[in-house]
Amino acid sequence: MTIATSTKSQLNWLHITFFAGLHVGILFALFPSNFSWKAFGVFLFLYWVTGGLGITLGFHRLITHRSFQTPKWLEYFLAFCGTLACQGGPIDWVGMHRMHHLHSDEELDPHDSNKGFWWSHMAWMFYHSPAFADVPRFTKDIKDDPFYQFLQKNMILIQVALGIVLLLLGGWSFVVWGVFVRLIFVWHCTWFVNSATHKFGYRTYDTSDRSTNCWWVALLTYGEGWHNNHHAYQYSARHGLKWWEIDLTWMTVQLLQLLGLATNVKLAPQKAVSSQ
Repeated sequence: MTIATSTKSQLNWLHITFFAGLHVGILFALFPSNFSWKAFGVFLFLYWVTGGLGITLGFHRLITHRSFQTPKWLEYFLAFCGTLACQGGPIDWVGMHRMHHLHSDEELDPHDSNKGFWWSHMAWMFYHSPAFADVPRFTKDIKDDPFYQFLQKNMILIQVALGIVLLLLGGWSFVVWGVFVRLIFVWHCTWFVNSATHKFGYRTYDTSDRSTNCWWVALLTYGEGWHNNHHAYQYSARHGLKWWEIDLTWMTVQLLQLLGLATNVKLAPQKAVSSQ
């Protein structure tokens, strides 16, 4: 029996209510009075800070895969940005993603794409996944760190604090676009990496899972859409391995290298990187 069917009696109503509430909140953006170009600018800026710097660069390539090293203050800053994406605390996020790689598209994969697009995109979070019990085993390097524990326990309060700051800076329109719209947009962009890049696109490497390279997901997620490349070389800080596979996060890592803030950068073998 699959996890998808065995947990249908164990709906996670806290998650469901949380997701539903924020998706309803995005409807405030439909009111013309809640739009301004400044508010839209806040949305774009926070989309980059939380989705690009926080999730893609921080949670994923730095903390989960240790594709490079940074000074601890910068690692903590990127982890804070990732927490602002409200996709769970860093300990849960990192643990679940490491499980995904170990059991990719198998029964123990929390968002196994063999169970359908909807399941891997978001439905897996509607249930009490037994995978959460294994998070401590997969996060021994960060689970006892006081700063990571603080972020893990206070994710919602941190988001509320951001909302208050935005309200004071620009009123309700800043909250609508900087919190509701931005959260939903970043969520679905990130979730496309679990769903779309295991269904649409092309495969450069014959990995044991269904991972694909999907250009439009790569554009939305600062390079994360080159997912088949990533599954072939999980440790690599560079995901776009062809010259035309644009990887903005890899460019950010290169900038950090230039500034002396990224060291021990791990890359796929040179033969895997095509300059054609």
